[in-house]
Amino acid sequence: MSDSRGDSNGDWEPDPEWDDPGSDGEPVGWPGVSELDLVSIVVGTIVGIAGLLLFLQPSVRVIELFGVRIPTFVLSSGVLSLGFAVGAPAYLRRGYWLRGVAHAIGAVGFGGLFFAAGFGSLLLLWAGLAVIIGGVLFLAAESRKLE
Repeated sequence: MSDSRGDSNGDWEPDPEWDDPGSDGEPVGWPGVSELDLVSIVVGTIVGIAGLLLFLQPSVRVIELFGVRIPTFVLSSGVLSLGFAVGAPAYLRRGYWLRGVAHAIGAVGFGGLFFAAGFGSLLLLWAGLAVIIGGVLFLAAESRKLE
């Protein structure tokens, strides 16, 4: 076991602004309404609802929506696709190319899974999975360029 006093971090000094965010005189607290990104809040809420549906799936197997009984995990993929579909054009219009493409990939992939379950199509299931897996690989490759 090594002695921690002998490592190279012995001369480390904390950054006062990091330790005390209000030390520079700027007020610290919740962001104002004008500083909030409404699109991110809407997209995050929709995606959060999809996650909640997936979390509830073991205890709530089926949800009736407009007179149609839908398995909870299927509805979750549809709601997730909707959230991504809302985010894609919003982020692309703002110039966030990678974020917009990521949302578009998610919308198409999870939409394919949703419609595959609705139509009972094995082809749509594989297509949705291919879009999601291909999208993940594409985004991983693109994120390496960000460094």
